Amino acid sequence: VAHVVFQWILRGLFLTFLLKTTLSLNPDDPNVCSHWESYAVTVQESYAHPFDQIYYTRCTDILNWFKCTRHRISYKTAYRRGLRTMYRRRSQCCPGYYESGDYCIPLCTEECVHGRCVSPDTCHCEPGWGGTDCSSGCDSEHWGPHCSNRCQCQNEALCNPITGACVCADGFRGWRCEELCEPGTYGKGCHFQCQCHHGATCDHQTGECHCAPGYTGVFCEELCPPGSHGAQCELRCPCQNGGVCHHITGECSCPAGWMGLVCAQPCPPGTFGINCSQDCPCHNGGHCDPVTGRCLCTAGYIGDRCQEECPIGTYGFQCAHTCDCQNGAKCYHVNGACLCEPGFKGIHCQERMCPEGFYGLKCNKRCPCNITNTLSCHPLSGECSCKAGWAGLYCNETCPVGYYGEGCQVPCPCHNGADCDSITGSCICAPGFMGDDCTIPCMAGTYGTNCSSLCNCKNDGTCSPVDGLCYCKEGWQGVDCSIPCSSGSWGLNCNQTCSCSNGASCRPADGFCLCSPGWQGDFCDQPCPDGTYGLNCSERCDCNHADGCDPVTGYCCCLAGWTGTVSNCLC
Repeated sequence: VAHVVFQWILRGLFLTFLLKTTLSLNPDDPNVCSHWESYAVTVQESYAHPFDQIYYTRCTDILNWFKCTRHRISYKTAYRRGLRTMYRRRSQCCPGYYESGDYCIPLCTEECVHGRCVSPDTCHCEPGWGGTDCSSGCDSEHWGPHCSNRCQCQNEALCNPITGACVCADGFRGWRCEELCEPGTYGKGCHFQCQCHHGATCDHQTGECHCAPGYTGVFCEELCPPGSHGAQCELRCPCQNGGVCHHITGECSCPAGWMGLVCAQPCPPGTFGINCSQDCPCHNGGHCDPVTGRCLCTAGYIGDRCQEECPIGTYGFQCAHTCDCQNGAKCYHVNGACLCEPGFKGIHCQERMCPEGFYGLKCNKRCPCNITNTLSCHPLSGECSCKAGWAGLYCNETCPVGYYGEGCQVPCPCHNGADCDSITGSCICAPGFMGDDCTIPCMAGTYGTNCSSLCNCKNDGTCSPVDGLCYCKEGWQGVDCSIPCSSGSWGLNCNQTCSCSNGASCRPADGFCLCSPGWQGDFCDQPCPDGTYGLNCSERCDCNHADGCDPVTGYCCCLAGWTGTVSNCLC
C-alpha cells in the first residue's frame, strides 16, 4: 500500500511541474498567444487479473478422506504501466515577441540605441533622439521623442533636445529667450552685474560699457580728457586761454580774467576774476590784474590797493628807486625830483647857499662844528651833521656804548659784553671770546683778548678763558697747579683733611689711605693679621718658637730662651 501511495505522490508532483511550465506566461498579456496540444503521460493503472483458485469440497472419495479438489477462475487487482493521452493549453509569445521571465518582450531586429522596443521592429525613442533605431540626435530645431516637437527658442538660443527648454545665449532671458537682460545685468543667464558708472549702459551680451556723453574708460569711470567732450569724447573743446569745457556739453568755463563763449575776451578794465565778476579796488590810477585782481600801481604808489605813497627815500614804479636827494631834501615819490630844504640848491640839493664853513642869512657866521668829524653844517641854522661814529652838538663825541654808524643809531651786533667800533660796527670782543659777533668762547688752552694768550696750568688744570686763572684738578694747588696737596690734605683746592691713622698718608686726588707697613683697612687702623707683615701686609713670616712676628719689620717675637732673626728663632 505504501508503495502505491508514493507512486501517486510522484505522479502529482510531475503534473504540477508540467502545469507550471505550461502556464508560466500571463494569459492576459496581449502579447501571449495560446493553443491546445496533446501529450502522453505514463501512468500506473489497476485491472482484474484472473488466476486459478484451488479449493476443497466434501465428497465421497474415501481415498482422499472425503475431500475433493476443485478449480475455479478468480480475479485480483493488479497494476500495470500504460500511456494516457492528455491535453493542455500551451501559452507562447506571439510572433515577433520573445519570452523573458513571465512576459513576452517585443523583438526589434536593430537595437534601439536611445529608446526601447515597444513592438516588433518598432522603437520608441527617448526625448532628443530619432530614427528607426533611435540613434540620431535631434537637430537644433526639434526636440522630444522622435524629435517630433519644434523648438520655440529665439535669439540664437539652443533648445534642450530632451525637454525643449531654451538655453539662452548670453544677454537674453525668458521662456523663449525673447527678452534682453534687465538694465544693469548682462551675460549668461543675465547673472552678471554691469560695472559701468555715470549712467552708462552695458552691452547685454558682453557687459561692455557704452558711456554716456562726457565719460570714457573701460567702466566709464573717467571724465573726457581735457580738450574733448561729448559722446565718446570725440568733440574738441573750442575754449581758449586756458578755458575748460564741460565734459558733457562742451560749454566753456573761463579762467579768471577771461570771458565770452570761448574765453577769447579779456576782462574789461576795472574788473577781474571768474567771469570778470569782481570790481578792481585799486586807487591812484592803479590797474588790477584781470586774473588775480592784484593791483598794479602807477609810479609813486604801493600797497594792496595802491593807497600808499612810496616810503620816504624811494620813488617810481613799485618804489624800486632810491632817492638821491641830499642835505635833508625830500624827493617826489612819483619821479624822484628833489625838494630842497632852505639853504640848499642843485638837482640833488647838494650845493650850499653859503660858502663852506659859513652859515646864516647873510652867510657871515662861521660854523662851530669839529671839522674833522663833521660832514657839513646847515647853511641857515649852522647845525652840525656828524660823520659816522660821532655825535654831540659839535660832532666832538664818540657814539655811546652799544651803538655805531651815522647818527650813532645802529645797535652793535656784538655779544658777551663786547664793544663795537663806533664807525664800522666791528666787534671788539671782551677777553675770553672771539668771532665776528664774539659768540665763540676761547678754545681750551687759550685765554684773554682775542684768545691770544696760552694757558700755563699744569697737571691737567684748566684756565679761565677770560684772565687765564688756573682751576686745579683734585690733589693740586698753586698758581699753575704745580704744587701737590700738603701732607694731611686732599681733594679740590686741597680743602679736605685726610682721615688715615698710624702714620699713613692719603692720596691727594681722592683721599685714599696709603697704609704704612704693618697696617691695613680703609683708614689704616687695623694691624696686619698674625703671620703677615710689611706693606699692605703682603709678606708672610714663618717663625718657630715665637709668638708671631713684628707686623712692621717681620722680626720674630721669640719665646723666652730663644733668639732669632726675621725668619727663625734659635736657641
